[in-house]
Amino acid sequence: LPYKLNHKVFLLNKPLGVISSCQDDHGRKTILSLIPSHLRPGIHPVGRLDFDSRGAILLTNNGDLTLRLTHPKYSHTKTYLVWVSGKPSQSILNKWRKGILLDSNMTIPATIEVMEILNHKTLLKVILKEGRNRQIRRIANLIGHPVQDLQRIAISTIKLNGLKEGKWREVKIKEWISLLN
Repeated sequence: LPYKLNHKVFLLNKPLGVISSCQDDHGRKTILSLIPSHLRPGIHPVGRLDFDSRGAILLTNNGDLTLRLTHPKYSHTKTYLVWVSGKPSQSILNKWRKGILLDSNMTIPATIEVMEILNHKTLLKVILKEGRNRQIRRIANLIGHPVQDLQRIAISTIKLNGLKEGKWREVKIKEWISLLN
């Protein structure tokens, strides 16, 4: 079997102002503190979600799963709902879709869909196959439409589906086993 019965995977809906690490030297609340203490031993976050972002983050004690979900060569998608200031033009969104120069490397093409336009802001659904540091925020700043709110709603096939902010659930083996293939 490619997994052990003691492998645990949790999906957490991270609130704003919580950091994506196991401990913090500055005394800030960590994602681990949102999981009951008896479930914490050996558990670590899979990737990161910024302090000022919210949404889906996985925690696990399965190193193979962590590698599969964080290494770019496996190109698992991450889906975000992003409110940006203003109304980005189609040409700007097409540039973002094709790839943008960030840290002297082009970003991998992204799927971007305009979901809603409200007053002076736009809701975008952004699907990435890579996760560079603060990638969406940095691109939004570069194109002149800064992020107002950023929420990750899915990691590959694992979706928040109404999981309340600050809450978590155990991800069943049948949900995550396909991510190892």
